[in-house]
Amino acid sequence: MVGTTLVEIREHVEALADDEGEFALVCGRTGERPVPVAGRRFESRAVARNAARAAEQYRTALRRYDPQLPFYDLVVCQRVGAPGRPRTDAANGKRTPFDAAGSAPREAAAGDAVRSRRVEFCHGVAAAVFETLSDAGYGAVETAVMDAYFELAECVPDPDDLCLCLLESMATELDGRLSPAEQADVLARAADRLAPDVPTDRAGAAAPAPAEGDETRDGTDASVTATLARLRELGLVGDYSRPSAPPASAASTDGARTVVADVSGYALSARDGRLPVLPVVLELSRRRPDRPPSALRVTETDEGWRVAFAFSATDEPAGLTCARIRPAGESR
Repeated sequence: MVGTTLVEIREHVEALADDEGEFALVCGRTGERPVPVAGRRFESRAVARNAARAAEQYRTALRRYDPQLPFYDLVVCQRVGAPGRPRTDAANGKRTPFDAAGSAPREAAAGDAVRSRRVEFCHGVAAAVFETLSDAGYGAVETAVMDAYFELAECVPDPDDLCLCLLESMATELDGRLSPAEQADVLARAADRLAPDVPTDRAGAAAPAPAEGDETRDGTDASVTATLARLRELGLVGDYSRPSAPPASAASTDGARTVVADVSGYALSARDGRLPVLPVVLELSRRRPDRPPSALRVTETDEGWRVAFAFSATDEPAGLTCARIRPAGESR
């Protein structure tokens, strides 16, 4: 045992990791690189095996919160030669082709692969929030999320739907039990815990560059576009676009900026006039920890939702876990 809490086990894995290492851990069946070893590399095969044992302990501990957490058969793989060449599966000597980006191919069909990535992403977000709540002393909130989730688990049989319900209940409990400032603090800490993976598109290539006009001096437009592209890849968003009116991006004299996007096919459901946006904010904050969103404002459209991402260093945070659904035309 390397620790008894999610935080202690993750810290152990982080201490073992080496950015220059040649070894990584992947699931021998699916090629997934799950939390907490996603994006991590290790200096030797022995260290990687140590990390695999810690990862198994971590996921066993996380299963106390979510019994539906997927099981993975982690194996050690070594990067050899030029990108694109095979690597050796350390467990059984099989040759496993890796793409140039360094991730193993999915053996499942494309639809199953998307669902698998979505489930793992949801569990990664949930784990980061659970760790943060525990570390920050919000035990009552942590317990409330667990209770709400277990109640849902009794009536939602599909594991894919259940992981979305977990995020919905988590967002609702945080929204109802923590102040906006406390929510912002929890999300900032949780974003720091998310795996430092490199987002890819459906084909496994690097995420697309922002469209012309998306780049701004502070990068907020580009980070919003990249976040929505990542969520579309995971199946949490069906599609998105940047409207031409009202302006897709606007800055004020004090440096605050608002970026607007239209989103369709959002996987999380509105509750009591509020839309759970927890995974959107966490993914965006992970990309731009130096300038996370200060507020989200949403209005319903014929195709889904119009989301206004506000970035301000002076405004009070609002709508970061659940955003109030505003009437069309409301500006604030």
